[in-house]
Amino acid sequence: MSQKRQEIIKIAAALIESKGYENTKLSDILEAAAIGKGQFYHYFSSKHELGLEVLDYFYEIFDREVLEGILSSKKSPEAKINEMLQWVLENHTSKQARCGCIFGNIALELSEHDPAFSKKVREVFDKWIDKLSIVLEEMARGKEGSSCVEVAQGVVALIEGGIMIMKNKQDIKVLEDILTLARRMIATS
Repeated sequence: MSQKRQEIIKIAAALIESKGYENTKLSDILEAAAIGKGQFYHYFSSKHELGLEVLDYFYEIFDREVLEGILSSKKSPEAKINEMLQWVLENHTSKQARCGCIFGNIALELSEHDPAFSKKVREVFDKWIDKLSIVLEEMARGKEGSSCVEVAQGVVALIEGGIMIMKNKQDIKVLEDILTLARRMIATS
């Protein structure tokens, strides 16, 4: 991938993460990237194609840092859970509780109307739930209780809901409280 194409994706990613997909106009991207329409269309056939590339960009980070870097590591299941929750908190603290989760934002904004975006976001959540359920199975060895997949879905839903409320209130404390609740939910499952 060319350096300029990657640069446009990163610029669009920051804009879409902050403003949402629909509220990010092509003119915003062109201005921020200091390019004209001709150069844009040299790299992308449409804003839609760029938007899907932006989701891939964020997924690559999430996969590298969380799904593979944390949840697939050789650490104890408890350490994996704590590191995942800490990653979520640090990620949103660094953005001052303003952006929310790009996957959750796109799910709310576009899933009903755009099958391509819906499919990509669903794949991200499915992979997260799958990886988390494997970690929960490691923790639950020999214990009876809830289905690890159901608990993983509940934890991901709790985190995503907490991120949404945090973003609305612009208050990281909301997310801190939700992540504490997620830890309790996992411990009692």
